[in-house]
Amino acid sequence: MKIISWNVNGIRAVQEKGFRDSLHQFDADCVLLQETKAQDDQVHKALEGLDHYHVFCNSAERKGYSGVALLSREPPLRVSHDIGIAEHDQEGRVLVAEYEKFFLLNVYVPNSGDGLARLDYRQTWDAAFLAYLRQLRGQKPLIACGDFNVAHQAIDIARPKANYNKSAGYTQVEIDGFSRFVADGLVDSFRQQHPDSVAYSWWSYRANAREKNIGWRIDYVLVDQALLPRMRDSYILPEIMGSDHCPVGIDIDL
Repeated sequence: MKIISWNVNGIRAVQEKGFRDSLHQFDADCVLLQETKAQDDQVHKALEGLDHYHVFCNSAERKGYSGVALLSREPPLRVSHDIGIAEHDQEGRVLVAEYEKFFLLNVYVPNSGDGLARLDYRQTWDAAFLAYLRQLRGQKPLIACGDFNVAHQAIDIARPKANYNKSAGYTQVEIDGFSRFVADGLVDSFRQQHPDSVAYSWWSYRANAREKNIGWRIDYVLVDQALLPRMRDSYILPEIMGSDHCPVGIDIDL
């Protein structure tokens, strides 16, 4: 089974940047998209006519903001939206598909914002999200994919010293939040398979950051320890253009 996760930075915008060609190139069983920046009807319209995919989405109440979507060749047994807490369920950030042997979760974690204005909220979110992950994992193994908006280790960011505790996505609060997901039994699949690889999944549009590879690794596929023996490969696809993020993915026997 091939699972791809990609923050597209606008589902309608990426349509004009070779999205369908990229989708064909992936040849994935499941494609999880973050930051669709569209309402449900707009997401379905943007993705209409895709052969062999069932489309599901969760959009923010605020138009043109946040949002996640799932394309799945196999119809899930059930699809759930959000985490069941009103404070956190207005921005279309979580979508969960249940399959026979596992849950597949799509998440777009809140950004702590300019001047770290939402860092306190982010801390609250991380705690609530961890509780939700535990709830799912109490039922069956979990694969959690998406934009987690944090570089977990110094190897995951091109300029760690300049950004530490100054920039959203690389504060100790955010690092600790992600560390709790890992400590709880979810494995960072890319780092597990490529412990010493310097690879990024997001680059600022400013100052030719992508061309210079001044980036951050903030997009992850977290695999339940119970599924780890089934994982064949984990990878990042920086050659795929169309967004300020690139896709990440895994191949796994399920």
